[in-house]
Amino acid sequence: MTYVRNAWYVAAWAHELRDELPLGVRVLDEPIVIWRNGRGDLAAFEDYCLHRLARLSLGRCEGERLRCMYHGWLYDSTGHVVEIPGQARVPGGARLRTYPVTERHSWLWVWMGDHSCADEKLIPPVVGFDRAEPESVYAHGQLDYAAEARLVNDNLLDLSHVSFLHAASFRMSDVWAREPSKITPLERGLRSERWIRGEGTLGELGTSDLVDTYFCYEMYVPGVLMMTVHTYPVGTAQALKSQPPDLSRPPGQFTTQAITPVTSKTARYFYTMGRRRRGSETTYDMTVTDQAFAEDKMMIEAQQQNIDSAPARRFIPTAADQASVLFKRLVETMARAEGSVEASTDAQCTPVHP
Repeated sequence: MTYVRNAWYVAAWAHELRDELPLGVRVLDEPIVIWRNGRGDLAAFEDYCLHRLARLSLGRCEGERLRCMYHGWLYDSTGHVVEIPGQARVPGGARLRTYPVTERHSWLWVWMGDHSCADEKLIPPVVGFDRAEPESVYAHGQLDYAAEARLVNDNLLDLSHVSFLHAASFRMSDVWAREPSKITPLERGLRSERWIRGEGTLGELGTSDLVDTYFCYEMYVPGVLMMTVHTYPVGTAQALKSQPPDLSRPPGQFTTQAITPVTSKTARYFYTMGRRRRGSETTYDMTVTDQAFAEDKMMIEAQQQNIDSAPARRFIPTAADQASVLFKRLVETMARAEGSVEASTDAQCTPVHP
């Protein structure tokens, strides 16, 4: 599977990184250690000690430096070896590959490509639970998939499966499979919009109230989604002639999700769920959502097993795959551009449009 390297990948939750303790992660099958030095600055580099390839994430932070706890090699925040116990001379060029790293939206983000292109403005404009508003309730978590990241991306990009895979959880009719979405290309992503008319509220049990619901999600490279859900009385969609409603009104539900390829056949799925507070509730009830996530995981991991056992077989796309196909084309276009950058002497980091 092709993945863009000049992009910010979610590596971990920001709260996972504790003071003076390094954190080991894996992105695109590359082991990375992330740590915070004595000034509070983030650093990330290969999770290998150059001596005997021990994990630096099992090491110890010492002010501005990180020490391997196998044989004591000491690294500064640029990945240079600055001390070898029992040896006065440090070999020239003893340095690890580093990664641009930053904290935003409750996540730690790592740039996997050309350092000169690592613009923090390219971090998708999503919302983390660190921006929690008092009138909303939130939940967050993660899932590990025994499947490649692109299959999880496809699952989010083609929501026609809601009518079938989530029949026992979300309990929506086949309207999800029959009503097309409006797909709009974005810089480094796409937007999908649709009205669902006269159905129950997605993800809620114990109510028979029917509403018109406007769903809008944006999916950004490398695999970061922001969805908002607005509900209205039945007849609103018709009155608006299927045009978008006034989106200045806060959404009733919202979610931010990120899919990170850990290895070629595994992925980590990060999510934040939010909803406008009702009465005195203090937490987001994940009962239905957890059931739906389990349904997704079961199906996608079984799908990966079929793909592995019959690698010559190919997908047959349908009209519902429009967003998936466009997103895949965007990723492939960006990846090809990166290949030409590597071979060119006048490298540019110009955003690629779908």
